Amino acid sequence: MSQFISVFDMLKIGVGPSSSHTLGPWRAAEQWIHQLKKNQKFYLVDTIKVDLYGSLSLTGKGHATDLAIQLGLSGADPEYIPIGDIAEIIDAIDNNELLFLNNEKNIPFYKSSITFNREFLPFHANGIKFSGFFNGEEISNETYYSIGGGFIVQENDHLKEEIEINNKNFPFPISKAIELEEFCEKENLGISEIVYLNELELHSSEFINNEIYRIWDTMLECMYIGCHTKGKLPGGLNVKRRAFDTHQKLIKGTCYDNPKEWITAIRSTEVKFREILKWVSCFALSVNEVNAALGRVVTAPTNGSAGVIPAVLMYYMVIENHEADFNQIKKFLLTAGEIGSIFKKNATISAAMGGCQAEIGVSSAMAAAALTELLGGTAAQCLSAAEIAMEHHLGLTCDPIRGLVQVPCIERNSMGAIKAIHAAEIALETDPKESLVHLDEVIDTMWETAKDMNKNYKETSKGGLAVAVRIVNC
Repeated sequence: MSQFISVFDMLKIGVGPSSSHTLGPWRAAEQWIHQLKKNQKFYLVDTIKVDLYGSLSLTGKGHATDLAIQLGLSGADPEYIPIGDIAEIIDAIDNNELLFLNNEKNIPFYKSSITFNREFLPFHANGIKFSGFFNGEEISNETYYSIGGGFIVQENDHLKEEIEINNKNFPFPISKAIELEEFCEKENLGISEIVYLNELELHSSEFINNEIYRIWDTMLECMYIGCHTKGKLPGGLNVKRRAFDTHQKLIKGTCYDNPKEWITAIRSTEVKFREILKWVSCFALSVNEVNAALGRVVTAPTNGSAGVIPAVLMYYMVIENHEADFNQIKKFLLTAGEIGSIFKKNATISAAMGGCQAEIGVSSAMAAAALTELLGGTAAQCLSAAEIAMEHHLGLTCDPIRGLVQVPCIERNSMGAIKAIHAAEIALETDPKESLVHLDEVIDTMWETAKDMNKNYKETSKGGLAVAVRIVNC
């Protein structure tokens, strides 16, 4: 059995701060409602109980897991809900102790309706159980797992997420990076072209182009908002937004009315080396500050690592190629999505399973490969760039202070973006045939490292900076 994972599964639009702890539980709530309706129990349910397990419980408050569940149960869509409506919906539930289930009927809902259980369920570190009752009798009990990047699976049903690949359905069935490389060499095509031909088996060309436009527009808007918003992030750590000040210094106080005008202005500006570093850092920080404030971002491959790919793509557009257009954006995102899918198939993109190497490391590898293709690299050099980027993230732990996707998460996106650019430059000067390590080998190593890693360093806030840093007056 082998998976096909669409680029649009890897690059999802959703609300921050976490794909596994916010978007995943949100989607699980939606899925449970669908199950209730399918089993004709939706209109019977008069009480709900939700149990969170493992990492979802240990860092759930900081990751807004409880809020995401309430929003999902309310029938809100994370792709389209106006961000300003989130607080209004949550406040109404808290004040009235009523939840408008799927926007159809009111049921009682209290703070005690969600229980944070410290124990871990066996299948995955991110477990969530929904229970529905009628007149005090349980009539529904379903368990889901949020496995990273907004992907969810249902207990005892996780194999159904996989779609068997065969030559009839997909022209280029890919599980390993070496298979992708061989297809590119045989067909004399770039990675993005191979990926596009596979996507055409699922979607029309019009759909693909429209979705890529929508993804990039979301990324661009996110960077714009982050660069134009000052203040402190919510959550109690009093973390100051830094993208605003950095951006003001770079543009010398000039104001732009919208993202399109903004990017056009930046592309017309000549920058020096230190300013390039500052711009890339600014782009990455801006995205993850928006994410930390429950803004709308694109999982790439996760919310916690959402800043790397837009920052590197923006770098290409405003520094490397001022003439870049939709064609380059499309190539970049198709290539990045495929590299991410190979990591997901053979390792993990969940910090709760693999530490931050599974998030920032993977995003850096995705961006490095995509940038290499745009800079004229061969498929083998693209894979070499991804390998280099991940190789230097191996063992990176996930230790968010107070479970918030802020420290050290936001800065790590900046570091991941810079590493991706550097990895691309190294790969372009490298003969892949002389490389000692192939991408498949580093992915296998990453997974073995993940399995060996102490669980305190896997998004539990029970190790590393999360316990070493003493927070006062918060």
